[in-house]
Amino acid sequence: MTGAVVAIACLFLGILLRSLPKFPEELAAKWVQEYLIRIVLPALALLYIPAIKPSWDLLIPISVAWFTFLLSWAVFGFLGKWLNWGKNVTGCLIIVAGLANTSFLGFPVIEGLYGKEGLPIALLIDQGGSFLLVSSLSILVGSLYGNHSESLTQVPLKIIKFPPFGFLIGALLMSLMDIPTPEWLIPFLTLIGKTMPPMALLVIGLRFSADMKLISSRFFWYGLTYRLIFAPAMVWLIYREFLDPKSLEFKVSVLESGMAPMITGSIIAIQFGLQPKLATLLSGLGMPISGISLAIFYLLLG
Repeated sequence: MTGAVVAIACLFLGILLRSLPKFPEELAAKWVQEYLIRIVLPALALLYIPAIKPSWDLLIPISVAWFTFLLSWAVFGFLGKWLNWGKNVTGCLIIVAGLANTSFLGFPVIEGLYGKEGLPIALLIDQGGSFLLVSSLSILVGSLYGNHSESLTQVPLKIIKFPPFGFLIGALLMSLMDIPTPEWLIPFLTLIGKTMPPMALLVIGLRFSADMKLISSRFFWYGLTYRLIFAPAMVWLIYREFLDPKSLEFKVSVLESGMAPMITGSIIAIQFGLQPKLATLLSGLGMPISGISLAIFYLLLG
């Protein structure tokens, strides 16, 4: 609870600093983004990924995050090209709407609704799904749709050079080879990892602007409709063929897929120049709005 209070306080701190005359909010946001991308994401990869022991039983809940991201890519990729939205808007919606806030928002919601029994499932979806995606496919989308998009032959190099990706590959190899993260590193990595929610919300606050024109735009509501309604509805329809609809695994999977857009996903979109204001609004306003949709899905799940 304390961590959540501090994180939300950082959101309002960012908004306050942004309102100060002559405060360099753009430079401050860039510094915090660099810290998140180059230090926090690699630290989280080393902290969590090696602890995941690969097994077939884990694939179904983990696949939920991958399914909804790839579905987002298919839906917005098709609509963006068909309706000529432009690469920046399309890429922003693919990444931000495709990634759910499965940890900062998801963990307390799942624990509050289903108790500690639901947390291991939520952790699998987050670490094996959302976190791997934000460090891999979201970078690919950013490279393909961003302001500085290169040719397809240059995209792999850009992904490899992106700091979290190298640490992700190393952490995955550690998991596959059953090599644990050194004990002496864990306290430092944990401390760094705890700075993710407050620093991410600080960036959102520094970039937040209640632009009514943007809030009323169809792109904002397309993104939220996909993330809060369409994605969990599709998980419900498809995954009931693989999981017992009354099981805790099924219920947690549906609710986690209906969380608000992931804050880190917004930061990745911002890093690649993909509609920063839209990305910020989707993750910032998505959290309070998702309270309504999550309550409805919780009641429908029983």
